[in-house]
Amino acid sequence: MSVTSIDASSSHILDNPAWAALTGPHVHFAQRIGHAARYQQDVAPFYALSDEDDPRAWADLAALVGPGGTAAVRGVTEAAVGWEVVRTGHGVQLVDTALRAEPDPEAVRLGPGDVPEILDLVARTEPGPYLPRTVELGTYLGIRHQGRLIALAGERLHPPGWTEISAVCTDPAHRGRGLATRLVRAVAAGIRERGERPFLHAAATNANAIRLYESIGFTLRRRTVFSLVRHTGAAALEETA
Repeated sequence: MSVTSIDASSSHILDNPAWAALTGPHVHFAQRIGHAARYQQDVAPFYALSDEDDPRAWADLAALVGPGGTAAVRGVTEAAVGWEVVRTGHGVQLVDTALRAEPDPEAVRLGPGDVPEILDLVARTEPGPYLPRTVELGTYLGIRHQGRLIALAGERLHPPGWTEISAVCTDPAHRGRGLATRLVRAVAAGIRERGERPFLHAAATNANAIRLYESIGFTLRRRTVFSLVRHTGAAALEETA
């Protein structure tokens, strides 16, 4: 896989998309202390630092999570003083460069009343974290078969000018029919209508998903790392002028 480049301003935003979302379009979902922020805990499990190399951000994150608290953060392989890395996962970020976005006649808009079905499908397919209020982050579309939800995709992180497509999953009994591709195209159509550009993340080990996304018009932009860190003590805070 080759890594593409995009314009410098957008590149900066996508290098720290959760922070850009929590201090931008998703500010109403944010709990923030200074240089650290997180989504409300029933919305999404993600935390963000304004700069992972800034001791002030780690001190603010410590205040946000409390003693012994944990946070899922991007781009961290070595934690700051007073923190430990519990586990780390590698991922890839892909951006829309040639996707054919189009509505799908079978796709239905999902809302809070559909959350029990969404959570059941997510539990069976494991596309990534999904919480009871994740559906509020953006448009989520599904396809039903005989009244049962069998495929899902929707919008998650929303940095300015961009929207992440997430929770892409299909019931195992209905795979091989292109349902996920259809829903990705349909979600992307809504994103494009707002004048924004789709992007997404996948586990670096999920070669099948990466091949699928590349085949329909996404291009690998960068490799990244996601870590769960735990606060173990007082974070060091450097004095600044």
